[in-house]
Amino acid sequence: MERRTALRNMGMAMGLTVATPTLISLLQSCQQEAAVLWTPKFFSSDQGVVLTKLVDIIIPKTDTPSASEVQVHAFIDGYINEVSEPGEQELMNMAFTAFIAKALADSGKTGAAELSAEELEPVLAAALATKGPEAESQLSEAVAAYQQALAAGEQAVLDEAFARTLFATNLRGAVIWAYKTSEYVGEKVLAYLPVPGGWTPCGDLDELTGGKAWSI
Repeated sequence: MERRTALRNMGMAMGLTVATPTLISLLQSCQQEAAVLWTPKFFSSDQGVVLTKLVDIIIPKTDTPSASEVQVHAFIDGYINEVSEPGEQELMNMAFTAFIAKALADSGKTGAAELSAEELEPVLAAALATKGPEAESQLSEAVAAYQQALAAGEQAVLDEAFARTLFATNLRGAVIWAYKTSEYVGEKVLAYLPVPGGWTPCGDLDELTGGKAWSI
């Protein structure tokens, strides 16, 4: 299987397909939830605690807000709940469960909400370790077989190491996507020009935007 096909199949597991009306609604609801205590809609409360810590491991606070500060965790939870297909939801929940189980086994703790960022980070790093096109192809084929078994009503089994890699890979992509999609990052961090000006077909990025990527 080609590497591009493998990566596409892995990404599809989280249902990362833009549905514009739903996406806009999710963005608005996440902004409204920023001022109140967040309650997960798809994940369990313990998974929500872990998810919040994981998104901040991927994008921590520096001179820009952390991922959780712009409600990335709420956006991802809402997206999976409202946009992903049932099979994709089941797969991601299973993969997240496998990821948490590994972190609990390594830490010796019994409750997911007790896991610290320091205990979650090595599990995330191991799951994201680059293993080459062949490993990516094997993962994609395993995920495809799992999804086919689910669709056929058969017993679906995915190796726990594959499940952790699937979860971590999709989570990282979703965090980056959701972070760049957030209102604050779009307007305050990236180059933002709501009313387009003149078109410059060829120019130096440092001169045009100060080295920043365009928001829109």
